[in-house]
Amino acid sequence: MTDEQHKLDAKQRHALKKFIKELEPHRGRHTELVTVYVPTGYDLNKVTTQLAQEQGTATNIKSTGTRKNVIDALEKMLQHLKLFKQTPPNGLVVFSGNIAEREGQSDVRVWSLEPPIPIKLRIYRCDKEFVIDPLKELIETKEVYGLVVLDRRDAAIALLKGKTIIPLTQTHSHVPGKTRAGGQSSVRFARLREGAMKDHYKKVADYMKEQFLPLKDLKGIIIGGPSTTTNDFLGKDYITGDVKKKILGVKDLSYTGEFGLQELLDKSADILAEEEVSQEKEIMQKFFKLLSTKEGMVSYGEKQVMALVKQGVVDIVLVSEDSSDESIEEFEFEAEKMGSQVKIISTETREGVQLREMGKVAAILRYEQQS
Repeated sequence: MTDEQHKLDAKQRHALKKFIKELEPHRGRHTELVTVYVPTGYDLNKVTTQLAQEQGTATNIKSTGTRKNVIDALEKMLQHLKLFKQTPPNGLVVFSGNIAEREGQSDVRVWSLEPPIPIKLRIYRCDKEFVIDPLKELIETKEVYGLVVLDRRDAAIALLKGKTIIPLTQTHSHVPGKTRAGGQSSVRFARLREGAMKDHYKKVADYMKEQFLPLKDLKGIIIGGPSTTTNDFLGKDYITGDVKKKILGVKDLSYTGEFGLQELLDKSADILAEEEVSQEKEIMQKFFKLLSTKEGMVSYGEKQVMALVKQGVVDIVLVSEDSSDESIEEFEFEAEKMGSQVKIISTETREGVQLREMGKVAAILRYEQQS
C-alpha cells in the first residue's frame, strides 16, 4: 500500500483517540504494565513463546507484589492471544496490567487493538506506563502543504497541516503608492516602483525556499493573489527550480494576509480534493446550502437528528469532534442499523466551528421533510 492508502479517516482517528484516552491514565507502582506491538506479517507463535519465557524470568523479581503483577499481566495477555489464530493484516497491539487503585488489590485487565493501518514496530516492554507514543504518531497528520498569498505590497506564508492553517511569516514591501511624490519624473518613479517590487518578490521567494524546502513531508505549494501579481512573480526567475517544481497550483484572490490564506484554502478544493479538509468543507457547505434553500432536506440538534436517524430518513449524520464519545458511538450504532453514514467533523474549519455552535450534530436527509 502507498502512504496515501494508509491515511486514517476521521472515524478511524476518533476510535484510536478514544483507545489512547482509555489507556493513558493508567500507571503501575513499579515496572509491571506490559506492552506488546506485533508487526504485520510477524509470527504470533514467536510472540507467545517470548511471553511465556518472560513469565518464567519474572519469577526472579524480588518484590512479591511486582512479581505477582507481572506474572498475572503476562498470563492474561497469553490467554487473550489465544483468541487470534494469526497476526491480523495490520499487526496487533496488546496491553495488560494490574490497574487496581489500591496497593495489594488485583484488577488485571487486557486491551488489544488491530491498528487501522499496518505497523512495523516490534516491541515488548514492562514499564510503569503503557507505551502509547507509536499510536499517537499514527493520529498525527504528517503531510503538509505550503500556502503563499501575495500582492505587490504584502505577502503571507503558511502551512496547511490537516485542516489547520499555521502562519509562518509575513512581509511588507516598500513599493511606493501610485501617486508620485512632488518633483519626481514619471520615469524615475516607475523605476523606483519596479525596483521595490523586485526586492519584494525576491524576499518572498527567499522565504519560500527557507520555510518549505527543509520539510520532508511537504506535498506541494499553492500560491494565491491577484493574477497580475502572481503572473509577475512566477513569470521571472525569482523562485529557484527546486521550489518551482513543488508548486501545485495558482489561485486568483481578492485578499492577502489571514483572509487571503482562508480564501486560498477555500479556492483550492480541486487541488486538495483528496484531503480530508476539502471533503469536510464540501459536505458542510452542502448542508448550509440546503439549510438556506431546502430547509426540509436538513436537520440539526442532537435530539432532532437522533429521532430522524431512528426513522431511517437520514442520509448523512454530521457530528462535531467536540461531541462526547458516548454521543458519537450512539449515532454510529443507530446510523449503521439504518444504512446512514456518519461523518465526524473537526472544529479546525469555519464550517466545523459553525456546526459546533449549532448543537454539534446535523444531518442531510434522504428526502425532503414537510414542515
